[in-house]
Amino acid sequence: MTTRTSDLHALGTTLLRLIVGVTFAAHGAQKLVSFGFAGTAGFLGSLGVPMANVMAPVLIATELVGGLLLVLGLLTRYVSIPLMFTMVVAIATVHLQHGFFAPQGYEFPLLLGVGTLTLALQGAGAFALDNLVWKRRSGASNEAFQRAA
Repeated sequence: MTTRTSDLHALGTTLLRLIVGVTFAAHGAQKLVSFGFAGTAGFLGSLGVPMANVMAPVLIATELVGGLLLVLGLLTRYVSIPLMFTMVVAIATVHLQHGFFAPQGYEFPLLLGVGTLTLALQGAGAFALDNLVWKRRSGASNEAFQRAA
């Protein structure tokens, strides 16, 4: 890849990571603040999810903390996998029966699931803490971030 193409690839991955991360963090915060552990557990229980009282805090933490880690670009490949799994479960238990289209269909969780799969495969892109921690380069645009840090 040319440097320009590599820079655009890194920027595109970064934008994907930020949007997916903010979306997951917002949904995790909504579950925590608006529904609470009990409300989320009740919803999961109504879907037949086993051990709903245990799974509710796991789901909330996965979405909230996982989303924040994506925004930071920290542990991106690793945190993307459980986030992707939450979307597979959401599609299977809630959205598939409503068809493809939003608001209740599976198009939105499918996009988030494929977005997290893409991040698991490609990594964080530019402007990510992963690049500082693991000393990886993600295009020339990341060099500016490394100099500023």
